[in-house]
Amino acid sequence: MGDQKESLRKITHTLAVKNEELSNFACSLKQNLENLEANSNRVQEDLESEFNALHAVLDEMKENMLTRIKQERASRTYELQSQLSACSKALESSEELLEVANQTLCSSETDGFAQAAKEIKDSVTMAPAFRLSLKAKTSDNMSHLMVDFSQERELLQGLKFLPVPATPEIQVSECQVCDNTVTVVWTMLEPDSKIDHYILEHRRTNHEGPPRVREDYPWMVVEGIKETEYTITGVRFETRFMTFRVKACNKAVAGEFSESITLETPAFTFKLDSGSSHQNLKVEDLSVEWDSSGGKIQDIRKDKNKNSPMHSPARSALMSPKRAPSARPGRDRFTAESYTVLADTLIDSGQHYWEVRFDKESKTFAVGVALRSLGKFDQLGKTGASWCIHLNNWLQQSLTAKHNNKARTLDCIIPNSIGVYCNYEEGVLSFYNAKAKQLMHSFKTKFPQPVVPAFMVWNGSFSVVTGLQVPSVVLSGQRKNSNTSSSNASLT
Repeated sequence: MGDQKESLRKITHTLAVKNEELSNFACSLKQNLENLEANSNRVQEDLESEFNALHAVLDEMKENMLTRIKQERASRTYELQSQLSACSKALESSEELLEVANQTLCSSETDGFAQAAKEIKDSVTMAPAFRLSLKAKTSDNMSHLMVDFSQERELLQGLKFLPVPATPEIQVSECQVCDNTVTVVWTMLEPDSKIDHYILEHRRTNHEGPPRVREDYPWMVVEGIKETEYTITGVRFETRFMTFRVKACNKAVAGEFSESITLETPAFTFKLDSGSSHQNLKVEDLSVEWDSSGGKIQDIRKDKNKNSPMHSPARSALMSPKRAPSARPGRDRFTAESYTVLADTLIDSGQHYWEVRFDKESKTFAVGVALRSLGKFDQLGKTGASWCIHLNNWLQQSLTAKHNNKARTLDCIIPNSIGVYCNYEEGVLSFYNAKAKQLMHSFKTKFPQPVVPAFMVWNGSFSVVTGLQVPSVVLSGQRKNSNTSSSNASLT
């Protein structure tokens, strides 16, 4: 019976997964249909706009060329008509002189003939007919304004849709995830010299399978990539995976996106357990500020029903901190001088890394790890249930490594932020200058139980950075210094 139930559970799980895949695929198809309708309308509008623009250019060119012909004809007509008018007047004058000359020749009178002949000669010398050019000032040929658009017609007949770049293919085996950077590499199946750039899109996800239509995170876009690889730096891995896709673009149009690929982005992420933190610590997301007025209790009161007598201000003022609601059942709120807040995620295997940025003017600050069973009155480093680095600003500033109420002063510059490395199996807890990645101190121990990141602050503040991978330089240093120095051994 038990085996049958287990078999049925597996079948049920398989069906549930398949149903989710089918539902996701159906949503994807619906989205594709909507996109197809919108994209079809868009390209149709673009086509009509391009042809309208082409017609407008042709109409404008036609009008300009017709105007040129009309202007040329008008100019030549004026020149020829002016020359014709001058010629007509010269001809008329010449005919009158010819008639006078003929009459003089035919006259029988001898008196005055010499004078008349001389006058005719002088008139002929000054006559317009002999000063007028008998060559047309302009030609009647208009062949220089003829056109032949046969080549242009061939070009127009060759109009077609823009060539779309081929789809890239992401080479998963060459992609790398390291040091909170992701390098994505892709190739083109065929060389294309017209490709101008690539567009890479990526988004976070907690689903390993194909992309889902309804994802919790949006696509982030990287444009103008000139090479066939791109490295994204400084990424906080707050999800288990990242999905990538890329498309090629020429100067006019973009191609199709490649098949999406999903890369695992392993990193240690956690939240702060505000439900069990000291009442004087104001916890907001991954930031903590010491509040002498007891900000945590005040925040809890605001969330209560003000009209309820059970949660009246007078009654709330009498509530003990340990009775306040806790994010983890069974975990009392830290109280007294234990200004402590723990993470909500246990470390029971593997190597992990996180960073904390703190106010160096804090009166007291500590960071490390603790057992979940750390007492509500216990301060970090004062018992065997916690290991930490402790900053003290009383009288003079000091930085010490603490465990089991033993302390060792650290001779190093106090950084603005501290990186914490924990190797659970090896029992190694190391603290680094987060910026320089310089080792400040290491504990070598054997954790009796799973541990959690732990923090303490009094009269100060700090913020935690999670989603970080163990830096390569830290891993390399840990391998070189696998044997912790004896100076640290006394604190384990």
